[in-house]
Amino acid sequence: MTPPVLRQRIDGIAFDLDGTLVDSAPDIRHALNSALHKAGLRTFDLDTVRGWIGDGPDATIARALVAQAIDPTNAPGRALCDHLRRAFDMTALAAPMSLGHVFDGIADMVAELSRDYACVVVTNKPTPLARALLNAAHLLPHFSAVFGADEPVQRKPSPLLLRAAAERLGLATGALLMVGDGHADLQAAAAAGCPAVLAGWGYGASGWQGPPPWRMDRPAELPVQLATCQNTLLHF
Repeated sequence: MTPPVLRQRIDGIAFDLDGTLVDSAPDIRHALNSALHKAGLRTFDLDTVRGWIGDGPDATIARALVAQAIDPTNAPGRALCDHLRRAFDMTALAAPMSLGHVFDGIADMVAELSRDYACVVVTNKPTPLARALLNAAHLLPHFSAVFGADEPVQRKPSPLLLRAAAERLGLATGALLMVGDGHADLQAAAAAGCPAVLAGWGYGASGWQGPPPWRMDRPAELPVQLATCQNTLLHF
């Protein structure tokens, strides 16, 4: 689509992680199924697990329990969720990206943008898991900070992490661009007052309902379109 006219200059970029920078679904499935198998529970195929990604591992685990008629909200269910989460984390941290991969074009895009913009990651993945994944993907050096949802209240579509990122960078939220593949990313951006890009190559983009504020289908488009927008703003 035609690049929009920005209301103010962009000085920082916040990227979602799973489904935006990295195709981590195979590793998430492996960690989830390993935890479920050890607990004697049913495991799931890749397409099913990919559809559960986006709200962090606790939500993914809860959805796996609901899918086999286990209530994750009562006392036994909560205890089981805690047990599965510990097992999930052990597997995920031991091999953060043994099965997944960085999306094509992401490494070059992030390297280019990080030369001109303050780049951070804002993800519903807990911070330790997010940093481990970024390090395994060789992307971590390009980001000045990683903001993970270490508490449920921080999870997107909450704007809390985007606000924290803008504060850390010393920016107004309107100067921080959110790049993500799902509804929660764009909803968090709207709530925080950040402009947003829908990553059309990601997991959630195919299920988008209604016109997004700004969509790109290849990572290489972002530096080009952002430069165009900045120049338009400069001469507006």
